[in-house]
Amino acid sequence: MKLEGNTILITGGSNGIGLELAREFRSRWNTVIITGRDQARLEAAQRQVPGLHVIRSDVSQATNIEALHREVMAKFPDLNVLINNAGVMRKTNLHDQPESLEDFTAEIDINFTGPVRLTQLFLPDLKRRANAAIVNVTSGLAFVPLPISPIYCATKAALHSFSLSLRAQLAKTHVKVFEIAPPATQTDLLGSFQAGDLEGTSVMNVQKMVQLCLKGLRSDRLEIRPGQSNLLKLMNRLAPEFILSQLSKPVAKMLEG
Repeated sequence: MKLEGNTILITGGSNGIGLELAREFRSRWNTVIITGRDQARLEAAQRQVPGLHVIRSDVSQATNIEALHREVMAKFPDLNVLINNAGVMRKTNLHDQPESLEDFTAEIDINFTGPVRLTQLFLPDLKRRANAAIVNVTSGLAFVPLPISPIYCATKAALHSFSLSLRAQLAKTHVKVFEIAPPATQTDLLGSFQAGDLEGTSVMNVQKMVQLCLKGLRSDRLEIRPGQSNLLKLMNRLAPEFILSQLSKPVAKMLEG
């Protein structure tokens, strides 16, 4: 994938991995549009990254996605890269009864349903480009779950599977399908987690993680697994019961609480 001269849409781009990707792509003379639910955060991102375009949008809402598609294609008809990055991660005790089912399944709507809907809407536009890409941001936890975050991990496993199928179906088009599976990364995504929740996990600096991702994109590595993500996939193949038991250790503490 060429890293210069693109028109790129990044969902969840107002902080964390999305914002760092936006910063790096803007420095390479790309047109970059980011989305997010918080207007103040979008404006703060715009101040940090000169030339950044922002659109307030919630990927969990079908009507928002349809409106986003119309606005992007009207203002940026040359769009050729879609980066499905928006995501949330929660600790979830399945013994507890949720206050509402809608809130309980919010991770599904944001992490999986949103990217599928966005892909479906933008795909006809991307197929008309000579060089196009869809980049799905999953997680190292797509390969083996962290059981204190069961819904998050299930959504990332689903997005990983969807990416494989999408890549197969688009093999004879000009649209490349990339998957970025970050390890634990120092962003707001981990804000509600305590040290014991991630025992034995190395948390990667977001700048370093994004640099490794860009290197993978430039070399057309379709599945990019920086740091411990590569180890998680390997361990799940070689010793699945062992690695799952290791990642299950925080469950006892969560249930005690």
